[in-house]
Amino acid sequence: MRLIGKSGTKSGAAVEADTDAWAESAESPESRPGALPAQRTSGLSERPAVGGSGPDSLVHVSARQFSAAVGPYRASGEEPSAGAALDPAGLDPTSFETALAARESAALEARHRQAADGGDPEAAGRLGTLLLRRGDLEDAEPYLRAAAAAGLRAAANNLGVLLHQQGHRAEAGQWWRQAAVAGSAPAAHALGLQLRDQGEEEAAEYWLHFAADHGHPLGAYALGDLMEHRRDVRAERWFKVSADAGHREAAYRLARMREAAGDKETAEAWYRTAAARSHARAALRLGVLLEERARTDQSLLDEAARWYRQSAQNGEPRAACALGFLLRDAGDVGAAAEWWQEAAEAGDGNAANALGALHASRGEAKAAEHWYRTALDAGDQNGAFNLGLLCAGTGRDQQAEQWYRRAAYAGHREACNALAVVLLQRGDESGAEPWFSKAAEAGSVDGAFNLGVLHAGRGEARQAQEWYARAAAEGHGEAALQLAVAQEQRGNLSGALERYRQAAAGGSAEGAFRLASVLDRRGDADAEAEHWYALAADAGHRRAQVRMGVRAAERGALEIAESWYRRAAEAGSRSAAFNLGLLLARQDSEAEAMLWYTRAADAGHGRAALRLALLALRRGEPVQAENWCRRAIDYGPAEVAERAGRLLGALHAELSA
Repeated sequence: MRLIGKSGTKSGAAVEADTDAWAESAESPESRPGALPAQRTSGLSERPAVGGSGPDSLVHVSARQFSAAVGPYRASGEEPSAGAALDPAGLDPTSFETALAARESAALEARHRQAADGGDPEAAGRLGTLLLRRGDLEDAEPYLRAAAAAGLRAAANNLGVLLHQQGHRAEAGQWWRQAAVAGSAPAAHALGLQLRDQGEEEAAEYWLHFAADHGHPLGAYALGDLMEHRRDVRAERWFKVSADAGHREAAYRLARMREAAGDKETAEAWYRTAAARSHARAALRLGVLLEERARTDQSLLDEAARWYRQSAQNGEPRAACALGFLLRDAGDVGAAAEWWQEAAEAGDGNAANALGALHASRGEAKAAEHWYRTALDAGDQNGAFNLGLLCAGTGRDQQAEQWYRRAAYAGHREACNALAVVLLQRGDESGAEPWFSKAAEAGSVDGAFNLGVLHAGRGEARQAQEWYARAAAEGHGEAALQLAVAQEQRGNLSGALERYRQAAAGGSAEGAFRLASVLDRRGDADAEAEHWYALAADAGHRRAQVRMGVRAAERGALEIAESWYRRAAEAGSRSAAFNLGLLLARQDSEAEAMLWYTRAADAGHGRAALRLALLALRRGEPVQAENWCRRAIDYGPAEVAERAGRLLGALHAELSA
């Protein structure tokens, strides 16, 4: 990225400054043959703004190119030739400044060369450094050797840089050692990195320590990196020294260490420091921490989104993915999809899965399959599991099983559970059990519950209860329900209530209904009982809907009662159909009441059949009444069967009289 308002050239004073800093070049060494030994920066190169940036970061311009661009240097007062005239009014200001700086640099080089050729070692050092910075290694070497031989430590350091770039690493190390012994912190840093890469960690630590103690931020970072690698607790101290000096990777590493130690407040501060210096992963982690805190302070979500966006724009696909989820939760699905696509195309499997799920929810199976396969190609086994779900949803059961199996063998716990369910449905219980076990042991709550069901089906109550308890501890409502039923059957009402509450909190409508029923029977928590009945009824529990209807009818709220009865009856509840018939009959809607009685009786409701028999007698239809009486006797319960039997006997007596 080009910096606005910064010139790449230096004034004469800057060139003549101490060149020790040049060994601190922070360009990624892997991109340049013969660069300094690499700093371990967890994938990010550091580019601190240090005075006198390294020679490797300069544009290489030959003397011929330079001359062709700006013309020959003229002595003070010399008239310019026609071809070399500079007219500031006719040039771009930037081009003019660049050309002027180039002329000044050429004049400076000429003075240094004249003095160096006359035997001035300091001038030789400055000239060699200037040439090294420009990339003219062959021309620079003799001048740097002359200056280094004269005892100039900056020249010895930069000669080491030159030799290292040429691949002469052993000799480079010798010159760095000479400069480091003379007190050069950059040379000590370079020597320490070289020794570290050679496996001489003890000697590397000594020289990196020297560099760090003499205020070299990259030396402090490298020392912290070495110590962290050896699990030395002193690493944090040196990362902080480097971070305080402006090293963004050190700030990020320090933040990671503080976060791992549970000190999220300090970690956030250092992430913020690194992120402010455009560290992509620091911005990502800062966004994550802010999003976590946003559970109690929603205003932090906007700030989290800003850091995610910065991180994504700096090339971090995980941040683009996280931003997508944030936007989706805010209701902007279109923008979320754009960020997910950007992340997925950069290799983020989670984002590809999110895109696949989005298309699947819209019924776009082909597009969903494309993104799930993209996720799988990125190494995300969720892609295989999701492909299994997609195939199962479109009736391709054999393909679904293959995808489940692939994900399961890769360790995907929910795929293990899904594969076991497929095998169990096929009757292969012995094949299903190991996959249920693998899923449960890997932490699948559904896997643990299903394993409990498997043991319960075999009559192995103790093992079943153990797996139900494990699933219930993770919030599985149906597992808690099974434990509650067992407690109630044992007469442990307090234990049953506790488990029923857990089941209801875990989303079990049956658990909420049973909890309400127990409270209703106890008679001392009517309001709470109604709350749980309502919760179950709203979730579609038909018996809870009937109970809500009965309670409303008892209060005289007949419209509410009718509404609940209809919901349950239309969903197939015969009790609700019968009660709705009774309610309609009381409201003089006997024709519609007959329809609901008939529906209830056809579903096996004895009282509805008896009521239809009585209505048939009232209409003078004894044969129809006799048929309904027989059905009422068959359906029960006992008191209904007894009444229907007496009515049937009376009918026979009347018909035979």
